[in-house]
Amino acid sequence: MRFVLTDEQSDFARTLRSLLGSAQVPAAVRAWADGDAGPGRTVWSRLAGTGLFALAVPEPYEGAGLLPAELSLGFVELGRAGVPGPVVESAAVSVLLAELADEAPAKRFLPGLAQGGTSATLTLPGGSPYALDADAATYCFTVSPAGELRVAGGTGGASGGGGAGGAGSADESLRSTDPARRLSRPPAGAGELLAAGPAVARAAEVAGRWARLLTAAQCLGVGEALLARTVEYVKQRTQFGTPIGTFQAVKHRLADTLLDLEFARPLVWAAALSLDPGEVAAAKLAAGEASYRAAMTALQLHGAVGYTEELDLSLWLRKARPLRDAWGTPSACRAEVLRSLTPPRR
Repeated sequence: MRFVLTDEQSDFARTLRSLLGSAQVPAAVRAWADGDAGPGRTVWSRLAGTGLFALAVPEPYEGAGLLPAELSLGFVELGRAGVPGPVVESAAVSVLLAELADEAPAKRFLPGLAQGGTSATLTLPGGSPYALDADAATYCFTVSPAGELRVAGGTGGASGGGGAGGAGSADESLRSTDPARRLSRPPAGAGELLAAGPAVARAAEVAGRWARLLTAAQCLGVGEALLARTVEYVKQRTQFGTPIGTFQAVKHRLADTLLDLEFARPLVWAAALSLDPGEVAAAKLAAGEASYRAAMTALQLHGAVGYTEELDLSLWLRKARPLRDAWGTPSACRAEVLRSLTPPRR
């Protein structure tokens, strides 16, 4: 099957790429890793102006509608630029609230999320117990195994959408390979109870699927950025007076990386169109592995300079593995694909 972007979708992607290209994202990532979320929030504000965050919010709540294909396209660009922060989690929270039978939380929080004035992080049953960047998010949402949806105010501060009860402080933290991804475990039972019951569990399942899809799109963008930077580097680096990009072994390694990414791309678009659990898992598996292999290729071909923090390449190298494992490790995605291919017992 061949997927062709519409003119409107292509224009949207070009707009995002141009905006992010001039937004000094690497500096924002480094500041985010140092605990200064200000430059990152400035990038988020510029993204909000394009309507990106509104693509996960229904129209009655000041959104553009739930548009997974367009949102995935945007998240490829976020991955390509290396945008920091809980972008996936904010979108997943929007979907979670939109899927609830209770309109009160949606009316309270969705307009702010759609406009980019607020941000959110999220933990769901079956996923990681650690919330991403709870110290920088406006809100921290949690869904318990019992089906309780709670919200606490993140230490990033709120701007609109109504205050949330409780504090967003975490009782346990986990170091990530990527310094710009800070992980913390929200205290059990903390925060204001928004909803509970089977409707929350159903909404959480849908939100988790969107989170997995958008992470796959991010992985695809990260892999593309790593490949593009490596191609440029092998044209410049010489050995024996010859650019290493002319060596057959280097060409083969880059070609394999390109094939990995190109095989993952249609899986991401197919998953965005269907939102089928098996197809989303297949997309996350393929894109995550392709991104990780692109990082290994980039590190090998850059040589010792690839290990230096001063080189912007390190910002993408450090994202590849955490994103590969976020919202569905390779083993979890393989298991989901197998479940989708196994006929039900009669």
